[in-house]
Amino acid sequence: MANTTSAKKATRKIARRTIVNKSRRTQMRGSIRVVEEAIKSGDREAALKAMAKAEPELMKAAQRNIVHKNLASRKVSRLVHQIAKLDKVVAQ
Repeated sequence: MANTTSAKKATRKIARRTIVNKSRRTQMRGSIRVVEEAIKSGDREAALKAMAKAEPELMKAAQRNIVHKNLASRKVSRLVHQIAKLDKVVAQ
């Protein structure tokens, strides 16, 4: 347990930030889930719309150190690649 007043204040701040970060992480994961569901259903238009909302959320989470920036970039890249594959399947 923290002994000094500054350490006690730091633990209070950490607790508040944890709540905010959990909320943002949950929102980010939900937006990714929407994109993945649209990809699974094969709906390219819905996937593109969902991706337009998910990408900024991922990058904001990376900026705020909720997730690592490479993780965010990797997820965006993989989702975009899967959406591009949908286009090829539809074209054939």
